[in-house]
Amino acid sequence: MSSPLDPAVSARLKRTPDGLVCAVAQQRGTGEVLMVAWMDDEALHRTLTTRRATYYSRSRQQLWVKGETSGHTQYVHEVRLDCDGDTLLLTVDQVGAACHTGDRTCFDATVLLADA
Repeated sequence: MSSPLDPAVSARLKRTPDGLVCAVAQQRGTGEVLMVAWMDDEALHRTLTTRRATYYSRSRQQLWVKGETSGHTQYVHEVRLDCDGDTLLLTVDQVGAACHTGDRTCFDATVLLADA
């Protein structure tokens, strides 16, 4: 299946064997890391064209727009591709919780190492 994703962008992506690229969502202005999700070419294309964060659910095996059912949306201001082509960085305005647990970020719950 071909994607309407720009071929120049598509050529730079290094995907997992199942065709996905890691996507990190970061709050605009603060740099707070909100969540990590996955994108296929179609999710990236939709994100780039709509500015609504669209991801690929590995468990449901389908696209999902962040906040479509919860109301906790992400408006995308910028998308960057890392030097290796295997990770995307989305700078977003997060409305509501980013984590499916209801926490502000997916990194609120467990601290493995911190400065004393």
